[in-house]
Amino acid sequence: RRVLADEHASVVENGLLVENASLVENIAQGANGSLVVTFHNIHHILHSHELVLLSFYTDWCRFSQQLEPIYEKAAAEVRRLFPEPGRVVLGRVDCDEEEDVANRFDITKYPTLKIVRNGMVVHQEYRGQRSVDAFIKFVRKELSDPIEEFHHIDELKKVQSGDGLVVGYFIDKQHEEYTTYRKAATMMRNDCRFMVGFGNLTQDLRPPGSNLLIFRADSGTANHRQYYSEYNGGMTNLNHLIDWIVEMCTPVVREITFDNAEELAEEGMPLLLLFYNQHDLGPIQEFKAVIMHTMAKENRVNYLTANGKNFLHPLYHMGKSLNDLPLIAIDSFQHIYAFPKFEDIHQPGALQNFIDNLFSGKLHQDYHAAKDNILLDPKRIADFPPVPHESKFKELLPSKHRYTLINRTRDEL
Repeated sequence: RRVLADEHASVVENGLLVENASLVENIAQGANGSLVVTFHNIHHILHSHELVLLSFYTDWCRFSQQLEPIYEKAAAEVRRLFPEPGRVVLGRVDCDEEEDVANRFDITKYPTLKIVRNGMVVHQEYRGQRSVDAFIKFVRKELSDPIEEFHHIDELKKVQSGDGLVVGYFIDKQHEEYTTYRKAATMMRNDCRFMVGFGNLTQDLRPPGSNLLIFRADSGTANHRQYYSEYNGGMTNLNHLIDWIVEMCTPVVREITFDNAEELAEEGMPLLLLFYNQHDLGPIQEFKAVIMHTMAKENRVNYLTANGKNFLHPLYHMGKSLNDLPLIAIDSFQHIYAFPKFEDIHQPGALQNFIDNLFSGKLHQDYHAAKDNILLDPKRIADFPPVPHESKFKELLPSKHRYTLINRTRDEL
């Protein structure tokens, strides 16, 4: 879910780099708005700013060329709007000149925009609009406080926690443990909701003289592995705290939309999809409950729900319509295979066998066997389409119309 920036740069930590850090940054910045990031200064830049946005580019990539003037103008404007030292900076990495840095960040397309918060690289990339206004809006949101403070206990009782809520009960805002909590919340701001209370308001909710973090979720959503948990790790151990938040807040089943589809597709795992009718949401909870109770340890696929109205194209390609929903299918980014009947998810092992058959190649073999039967008996063509259901979700992968793609391979399933 996140990678330590230290893992991405084995750089000099003593001598000129640290002692003259501000000089290095001024030289790197030059006349443009963004910082030139190299193998030698990346450690200082990432660890000395609350927020860093890194553009990985090459001079010969046309999309990088298109982004460059926009990114530089945005970087200059960000520097004007947020001049405080250590707050935010936009940097750029020439992947031809800094191949080692690019490799350590697993860059597979140009331009790639990586987000670093408090020295840690987050799993999401910037995939928004490439405009000055969009970059400024993004930075403003990222620098906003990720934690809501409550001033009355009644506020907690009214909070909707269906998507996951982490609540901190702290002695005071100056406490070192609260600083760690705020850093963790900043890292995970897009994955969970965070709240906090201080002082006498929380003294009956935490151990005497200590702070407490709890997680809670609405059990009616059937989408989290736990619905209440207290954090028992070190309150100043940022890595352990983030690991706990990831475990608690990450839903087992996610909703795919056009906003997150590229990111989900780029994760590389096959998609197990429930296509549902927005006027009948019952199958969503039914699907989530089955996944939670029988499939929670199966981690080779992404479990997703998809509003059929928004994804009519893959449905149509399978010969289906909204009238055929709910429908379960698995997309391998080569082919898409339909699960026989939605009701069969309640049969022990049926859904697991469906996934196993994808990875064993049986689904693909069954298709070819059925196709061969058609050749022997053309009358059966009505029972089986003459062409395979090719994946349509592969079209949601990073597009050649937006990126220069490199080193992209995927096994056929």
